[in-house]
Amino acid sequence: APDTRAAILAAARSLFAAHGFAGTSMRAVAAEAGVDAALVHHYFGSKDDLFIAALELPVDPRVVVRPVIEGGVDDAGEQLMRLFVSVWDDEHTRTPLLALVRGILDPGGAQLVQDGFLRMVLGPVGAGLGIDEPERRLPLVASQLVGLVVLRYVVGVEPLASMPAEDLVAVYAPTLQRYLTGPLP
Repeated sequence: APDTRAAILAAARSLFAAHGFAGTSMRAVAAEAGVDAALVHHYFGSKDDLFIAALELPVDPRVVVRPVIEGGVDDAGEQLMRLFVSVWDDEHTRTPLLALVRGILDPGGAQLVQDGFLRMVLGPVGAGLGIDEPERRLPLVASQLVGLVVLRYVVGVEPLASMPAEDLVAVYAPTLQRYLTGPLP
């Protein structure tokens, strides 16, 4: 029933915002929505699937990052940057993502970056590529990508706002690659 699914999603959004991914259980979502926990599993399968649905992302990041992983670690910085820019330069995907980014500074926004971006987007990339020290490397990668989103797509700082995608890839990819595989201090 659409009402039941909507109630579960509303409960999930509220609990994920208040307690983050780690602090939210499927049982707690079910209790908040007034349904049996089995129903939450029926509609959404796993907690990861529920989290992605609650974010209302225009793309499933776990699917979108597969080509980066399949491309291997040697070219990962460039592949990740190409993917990232292609998703953000597409107006269909950019518009709903902008709403999420603008919420970063709201209460619970930091948790969104940690649970949504680091855990659901970059986490699978790090694991799939088998990079060492992902707990150090992935936040460095995130700093570049989140910074680019804010300056290019939210604030519109030139020359980033109008820079061609290929130029962005050329500028950012070596830094991403260094963060993923280069020596760390």
